[in-house]
Amino acid sequence: MEHPPFAAWETFYVILGSAAAALTGLQFVVVVLGAEARAVTRGAIRAWGTPTIIHFGATLILSCMVSAPWRSIPTAATSLGIFGLAGLLYLIRVHWHARRQADYTPVFEDWLWHFVLPGISYFALLLVAFFLTRHTHGALFGAGGSALLLLIVGIHNAWDAVTYIALRDHEQQAATDPASPPQNQSSPAS
Repeated sequence: MEHPPFAAWETFYVILGSAAAALTGLQFVVVVLGAEARAVTRGAIRAWGTPTIIHFGATLILSCMVSAPWRSIPTAATSLGIFGLAGLLYLIRVHWHARRQADYTPVFEDWLWHFVLPGISYFALLLVAFFLTRHTHGALFGAGGSALLLLIVGIHNAWDAVTYIALRDHEQQAATDPASPPQNQSSPAS
Protein backbone atom coordinates (compact mmCIF):
# COMPACT_ATOMS: atom_id res chain seq x y z
CA MET A 1 0.00 0.00 0.00
CA GLU A 2 1.51 3.32 -1.07
CA HIS A 3 1.15 6.33 1.21
CA PRO A 4 -0.12 9.48 -0.55
CA PRO A 5 2.53 11.75 1.05
CA PHE A 6 5.28 9.65 -0.54
CA ALA A 7 3.46 9.35 -3.87
CA ALA A 8 3.37 13.13 -4.23
CA TRP A 9 7.18 13.14 -4.35
CA GLU A 10 7.63 10.42 -6.94
CA THR A 11 8.33 12.69 -9.94
CA PHE A 12 10.83 14.74 -7.92
CA TYR A 13 12.75 11.61 -6.96
CA VAL A 14 12.61 10.11 -10.45
CA ILE A 15 14.29 13.27 -11.77
CA LEU A 16 16.79 13.43 -8.91
CA GLY A 17 17.66 9.73 -9.02
CA SER A 18 18.07 9.77 -12.79
CA ALA A 19 20.38 12.77 -12.58
CA ALA A 20 22.46 11.11 -9.85
CA ALA A 21 22.78 7.90 -11.85
CA ALA A 22 23.82 9.76 -15.00
CA LEU A 23 26.29 12.00 -13.17
CA THR A 24 27.96 8.97 -11.60
CA GLY A 25 29.38 8.30 -15.05
CA LEU A 26 30.97 11.74 -15.03
CA GLN A 27 32.96 10.85 -11.94
CA PHE A 28 34.26 7.70 -13.61
CA VAL A 29 35.54 9.91 -16.44
CA VAL A 30 37.19 12.17 -13.84
CA VAL A 31 39.05 9.23 -12.30
CA VAL A 32 40.21 8.04 -15.72
CA LEU A 33 41.44 11.55 -16.59
CA GLY A 34 43.29 11.70 -13.30
CA ALA A 35 44.89 8.32 -13.86
CA GLU A 36 45.98 9.28 -17.37
CA ALA A 37 47.42 12.56 -16.12
CA ARG A 38 49.00 10.75 -13.17
CA ALA A 39 47.49 13.49 -11.05
CA VAL A 40 45.98 11.29 -8.36
CA THR A 41 46.97 8.48 -6.04
CA ARG A 42 44.88 5.86 -4.29
CA GLY A 43 44.81 7.95 -1.11
CA ALA A 44 43.59 11.01 -2.98
CA ILE A 45 40.89 8.99 -4.74
CA ARG A 46 39.69 7.60 -1.40
CA ALA A 47 39.59 11.09 0.09
CA TRP A 48 38.28 13.15 -2.82
CA GLY A 49 36.96 10.90 -5.62
CA THR A 50 35.14 7.98 -4.05
CA PRO A 51 32.99 10.19 -1.77
CA THR A 52 31.58 11.90 -4.86
CA ILE A 53 30.45 8.52 -6.20
CA ILE A 54 29.03 7.70 -2.77
CA HIS A 55 27.05 10.97 -2.66
CA PHE A 56 25.65 10.36 -6.15
CA GLY A 57 24.82 6.80 -5.10
CA ALA A 58 23.27 8.05 -1.86
CA THR A 59 21.06 10.40 -3.87
CA LEU A 60 19.96 7.50 -6.06
CA ILE A 61 19.32 5.22 -3.06
CA LEU A 62 17.49 7.96 -1.19
CA SER A 63 15.33 8.54 -4.27
CA CYS A 64 14.49 4.84 -4.35
CA MET A 65 13.81 4.74 -0.61
CA VAL A 66 11.31 7.59 -0.70
CA SER A 67 9.69 6.22 -3.87
CA ALA A 68 9.31 2.72 -2.40
CA PRO A 69 5.79 1.53 -1.53
CA TRP A 70 6.23 1.60 2.25
CA ARG A 71 3.58 -0.20 4.30
CA SER A 72 4.11 2.15 7.22
CA ILE A 73 5.64 5.55 7.79
CA PRO A 74 7.56 4.41 10.92
CA THR A 75 9.35 1.76 8.85
CA ALA A 76 10.32 4.37 6.27
CA ALA A 77 11.46 6.70 9.07
CA THR A 78 13.67 4.01 10.59
CA SER A 79 15.23 3.23 7.21
CA LEU A 80 15.94 6.89 6.49
CA GLY A 81 17.46 7.32 9.96
CA ILE A 82 19.77 4.34 9.49
CA PHE A 83 20.74 5.69 6.07
CA GLY A 84 21.55 9.12 7.53
CA LEU A 85 23.63 7.56 10.31
CA ALA A 86 25.52 5.42 7.78
CA GLY A 87 26.29 8.57 5.77
CA LEU A 88 27.67 10.35 8.84
CA LEU A 89 29.83 7.34 9.75
CA TYR A 90 31.13 7.22 6.19
CA LEU A 91 32.10 10.90 6.38
CA ILE A 92 34.19 10.16 9.47
CA ARG A 93 36.10 7.55 7.48
CA VAL A 94 36.54 9.93 4.53
CA HIS A 95 37.83 12.61 6.90
CA TRP A 96 40.43 10.11 8.10
CA HIS A 97 41.48 9.44 4.48
CA ALA A 98 41.65 13.17 3.73
CA ARG A 99 43.97 13.73 6.69
CA ARG A 100 46.25 10.82 5.71
CA GLN A 101 46.69 11.56 1.99
CA ALA A 102 49.60 13.81 1.06
CA ASP A 103 48.78 14.67 -2.57
CA TYR A 104 46.64 17.69 -1.86
CA THR A 105 46.35 20.18 0.98
CA PRO A 106 42.65 20.95 1.47
CA VAL A 107 41.46 24.52 1.84
CA PHE A 108 38.26 25.84 3.44
CA GLU A 109 36.20 25.24 0.29
CA ASP A 110 37.25 21.56 0.30
CA TRP A 111 36.21 21.07 3.92
CA LEU A 112 32.91 22.83 3.22
CA TRP A 113 31.98 20.82 0.12
CA HIS A 114 33.46 17.47 1.12
CA PHE A 115 32.49 17.33 4.79
CA VAL A 116 30.27 20.13 6.10
CA LEU A 117 27.57 20.12 3.41
CA PRO A 118 27.34 16.32 3.09
CA GLY A 119 27.31 16.14 6.89
CA ILE A 120 24.37 18.55 6.98
CA SER A 121 22.57 16.39 4.42
CA TYR A 122 23.10 13.13 6.29
CA PHE A 123 22.26 14.74 9.64
CA ALA A 124 19.08 16.14 8.09
CA LEU A 125 18.06 12.56 7.35
CA LEU A 126 18.31 11.79 11.06
CA LEU A 127 15.96 14.71 11.71
CA VAL A 128 13.66 13.53 8.92
CA ALA A 129 13.53 10.11 10.57
CA PHE A 130 12.57 11.69 13.89
CA PHE A 131 9.88 13.96 12.44
CA LEU A 132 8.46 11.76 9.67
CA THR A 133 5.76 10.19 11.85
CA ARG A 134 4.87 13.50 13.53
CA HIS A 135 5.11 16.02 10.67
CA THR A 136 5.17 13.92 7.52
CA HIS A 137 4.68 16.76 5.04
CA GLY A 138 7.51 18.91 6.41
CA ALA A 139 9.81 15.94 6.94
CA LEU A 140 9.45 14.95 3.30
CA PHE A 141 10.65 18.41 2.31
CA GLY A 142 13.66 17.77 4.55
CA ALA A 143 14.34 14.46 2.79
CA GLY A 144 14.02 16.17 -0.60
CA GLY A 145 16.38 18.94 0.46
CA SER A 146 18.86 16.39 1.76
CA ALA A 147 18.84 14.44 -1.50
CA LEU A 148 19.12 17.61 -3.59
CA LEU A 149 22.03 18.85 -1.47
CA LEU A 150 23.88 15.56 -1.98
CA LEU A 151 23.37 15.86 -5.73
CA ILE A 152 24.65 19.45 -5.76
CA VAL A 153 27.65 18.45 -3.62
CA GLY A 154 28.43 15.64 -6.06
CA ILE A 155 28.20 17.96 -9.06
CA HIS A 156 30.43 20.56 -7.42
CA ASN A 157 33.01 18.03 -6.28
CA ALA A 158 33.14 16.32 -9.68
CA TRP A 159 33.66 19.70 -11.38
CA ASP A 160 36.29 20.64 -8.80
CA ALA A 161 38.15 17.40 -9.46
CA VAL A 162 38.04 17.87 -13.24
CA THR A 163 39.39 21.41 -13.06
CA TYR A 164 42.06 20.42 -10.54
CA ILE A 165 43.27 17.56 -12.74
CA ALA A 166 43.17 19.68 -15.90
CA LEU A 167 45.07 22.56 -14.32
CA ARG A 168 47.60 20.27 -12.65
CA ASP A 169 48.23 18.42 -15.92
CA HIS A 170 48.57 21.74 -17.77
CA GLU A 171 50.99 23.09 -15.15
CA GLN A 172 53.08 19.89 -15.31
CA GLN A 173 53.28 20.14 -19.10
CA ALA A 174 54.24 23.82 -18.87
CA ALA A 175 56.97 23.01 -16.35
CA THR A 176 58.52 20.41 -18.68
CA ASP A 177 58.20 22.56 -21.84
CA PRO A 178 60.42 25.67 -21.55
CA ALA A 179 58.93 27.13 -24.77
CA SER A 180 55.43 27.36 -23.30
CA PRO A 181 54.15 30.83 -22.32
CA PRO A 182 53.85 31.74 -18.61
CA GLN A 183 50.57 30.67 -17.03
CA ASN A 184 48.11 32.75 -15.03
CA GLN A 185 48.03 31.20 -11.56
CA SER A 186 44.37 32.00 -10.78
CA SER A 187 41.93 29.11 -10.76
CA PRO A 188 38.87 29.36 -13.04
CA ALA A 189 36.96 26.91 -10.86
CA SER A 190 36.90 29.13 -7.78
